[in-house]
Amino acid sequence: MWLITPVGFFSIVRKPGDLAAGALTIRARVRADLEALAVLMPGLGPIQDKGGTDYPYRARAPREQVAQVFAAMLQDIAYGNFKNEVAVRQGRSRAETYGKVWSVLHGLSGRPG
Repeated sequence: MWLITPVGFFSIVRKPGDLAAGALTIRARVRADLEALAVLMPGLGPIQDKGGTDYPYRARAPREQVAQVFAAMLQDIAYGNFKNEVAVRQGRSRAETYGKVWSVLHGLSGRPG
């Protein structure tokens, strides 16, 4: 699952060993995204560098805590424009990148962008 949030972009998956541990692996392309998530998710394990080709940073966390933290993010939404909130929290460059993603995904609607 991809989650694009005001604190970062994450790919959350179940890797081998996660099921037995009751955990999920949270991957990121930017280390600072996982560092920001760690503030909200005390159970996030150590961040591994160069853990993979697509996502060089990853950490594991208890599955239930992952669900709780992202549910809390939903409950805490107090902004009227996502990209503006990203600009405030992560800077204009990240907001512009997310805007490009939005534009590409807009093509899924079948309507001209």
